[in-house]
Amino acid sequence: MIGFLEGKLRAKSPEYVIVDVNGVGYYVQVPLSTFYDLPETGRQVDLHIHTHVREDAIQLFGFKTTAEREMFLLLTGVNGVGPKLAMGILSGISPDELRLVVTRQDYARLKNIPGVGKKTAERVVLELRDKVRGKTESKTEPAQPFAAGSAFPDAFSALVNLGYKPVEAEKALNRAKENLGENPSIESLLKHALRTLA
Repeated sequence: MIGFLEGKLRAKSPEYVIVDVNGVGYYVQVPLSTFYDLPETGRQVDLHIHTHVREDAIQLFGFKTTAEREMFLLLTGVNGVGPKLAMGILSGISPDELRLVVTRQDYARLKNIPGVGKKTAERVVLELRDKVRGKTESKTEPAQPFAAGSAFPDAFSALVNLGYKPVEAEKALNRAKENLGENPSIESLLKHALRTLA
């Protein structure tokens, strides 16, 4: 089982990265919370890994911090929440905010995340509230810039893949671009757009 990877970042997108470890490229799915903190391609990167084994596949899920990985594992332990939905939740809300939401039983905030309905929100709160109390970890690392000119389509694709409707995604991204000016980074676009959609 793979628990940690350190190597050269060969490729990155809002959904996955490829990490070159001694000539072997590992395909790792990442949430947006991790994507925001990735270095530029070609640089060294280290990720905390959860190896998910199924009958027909072995999947790697990567996280910049242990807090993200721990929250991912807590979420996948909730009845009805699989790895894909857990990644979607972490892409729409940070581990610290999720802890607050669970503690405050803020079902409305959870239901704003694509794929999370009323029953799922209730199960997440019910099953996690005793597990997340008193645990917080703040991240202060700045977001890294993304290649100019390609931010908008990549951000749009990421939002649609997260479950937002194309019209909603485009509207939120246009609003973000108005506030951020010309050639914003994909990280900035996604953060502003997700705040609007929430």
